[in-house]
Amino acid sequence: MNEHDPHVTRAWVLHPDIKSDRDRRDAEMALEEGVALAAALPDLEVVGGDVVPLRDPHPGTLFGSGKIAELKERIKEAEIELVLVDGPVTPVQQRNLEKEWKVKLLDRTGLILEIFSDRAATREGVLQVEMAALSYQRTRLVRAWTHLERQRGGLGFVGGPGETQIEADRRAIDEQLVRLRRQLDKVVKTRALHRKARAKVPYPIVALVGYTNAGKSTIFNRLTGAEVLAKDMLFATLDPTMRAVKLPTGMDVILSDTVGFISDLPTELVAAFRATLEEVLAADIVLHVRDISHPGTMEQAEDVYAILRSLGVNDDVAQIEVWNKIDRLEPEDREAALARASRDEGIFAVSAITGEGLDGLLEAVTERLQGASVDEDIRLGFGEGKRRAWLFQKGFVQSEDQDDEGYLLHLRWTPKDRAQFETV
Repeated sequence: MNEHDPHVTRAWVLHPDIKSDRDRRDAEMALEEGVALAAALPDLEVVGGDVVPLRDPHPGTLFGSGKIAELKERIKEAEIELVLVDGPVTPVQQRNLEKEWKVKLLDRTGLILEIFSDRAATREGVLQVEMAALSYQRTRLVRAWTHLERQRGGLGFVGGPGETQIEADRRAIDEQLVRLRRQLDKVVKTRALHRKARAKVPYPIVALVGYTNAGKSTIFNRLTGAEVLAKDMLFATLDPTMRAVKLPTGMDVILSDTVGFISDLPTELVAAFRATLEEVLAADIVLHVRDISHPGTMEQAEDVYAILRSLGVNDDVAQIEVWNKIDRLEPEDREAALARASRDEGIFAVSAITGEGLDGLLEAVTERLQGASVDEDIRLGFGEGKRRAWLFQKGFVQSEDQDDEGYLLHLRWTPKDRAQFETV
């Protein structure tokens, strides 16, 4: 028997390749993403992964009896403790496969929920993950194993020391969901107040979006000097991070780093993280960061745009494609990417690691934002007639009130206008 760390769970990833879905190359890419997802969890050792061709998924066991027997031998030989199926698995299929293989089994939704639980840092993120996990578990209560209490960071799907397993019923879960929803409502109201407060600050919002592991956090760190977790792993950043920064071009903006998108995101999480992604809805400009070196970069981009549309991001919001990781491209592909970016004003080829191309991107962001007007209230004393006249002359004043201390003006202007006003 091979010796391995008892605190590490040995996992194996299976990608069911339904023939009508994709060709073999796409299946291999999907498996690669599934392995990367599994590797994002601590205390998991991914010992291998396989594409399993499927003509017709079996309703009770997903795979056919011959394939199940074959996989059972491989699981036993490799001392696998957890099988991760990169796709949907019904509660019945899960129960039957666990019984046959004598291991725990997790489908794609459960795996992503586990990762999100491990990554969530803010109160809202934690609550949203718990609600999504409970909604997922609610469908799997019939003779399925569940864990609703835990003493470690994750959701308890994977297993580990210190866990408390409870046999829960739908009523208990529904009551817990009601409690969580009340708590989340309070947190969301607080976030709305913060967002309203930020709206009074005359800084436009620039949101970084993109497929997970595209390099958003690396770009964010390079531009802001922040220390957001930036690793070569899926979902390294979960909760939105915002910083008020002065770009090298002299413009002040609020930069927002959001959770990475991914294909086949569980419906429970799309709904649960809608509030988290509302920062994108408030953005004046969206930077869509793409890993241009990834072989599936086009498919990833389509997934991101589909999610943005589902969130209700308007077409009139300025969007720029940031082709990141050009330093990883072969010379010929790199030249082609640079040539395409030079022809298209909506595309910028950059390297977050070397900094190449970022100056041009920031200049373009500044140009796009010059027309982004914001509302602001300012107070002027009676002795500041010149500055007051300048504001009226420029047409920035929307309304004006007067009290014993001077004038209270409600303005609509751009950050550039405000900078000019400071010199008057």
